[in-house]
Amino acid sequence: MNKFPLLTVASGTLLLAALSCNCLAASERGSEAEAQEMVKKAVALVKSAGPEKAYKVFTEHPDGAFKDRDLYVFAYDFEGNCLAQGANPKMIGKNLIAIKDGDGNAFIKGMIDMVKANSKGTYGPYKFTNPNSQGYELKKSYCERGAGDTMVCVGTYFVK
Repeated sequence: MNKFPLLTVASGTLLLAALSCNCLAASERGSEAEAQEMVKKAVALVKSAGPEKAYKVFTEHPDGAFKDRDLYVFAYDFEGNCLAQGANPKMIGKNLIAIKDGDGNAFIKGMIDMVKANSKGTYGPYKFTNPNSQGYELKKSYCERGAGDTMVCVGTYFVK
């Protein structure tokens, strides 16, 4: 017989609450598999609707098929010009090939080099602002070649 039934119930409830919090936090973030699936859908839209229409959809429809929690599509040409950005449209039209994270990592150039060499793949980790938390977090991005000399990517933030 348990001499401390309240302690056991309370401890079990506390443990259950703690586990629920971890699951909730994880569900607020997109997974690598979801990022890859979103890129595949984005590349298909670029091919079927054309780049201009697709980039507009990626950027202007913040709560659609191309924006989910902390997942969003971004696209660059191989010169480093931002073509679409689902989290920050102010980046569009800017050449960001030389942009570096806090560790000196030229991550846009790194993604471009990877896609030029392999047509697709995961690049990272690098540090970038999470649009949901507004914090500077570790991220990795899955990218595929888009139309011509472009790439389409979706990044995932590391669960802390």
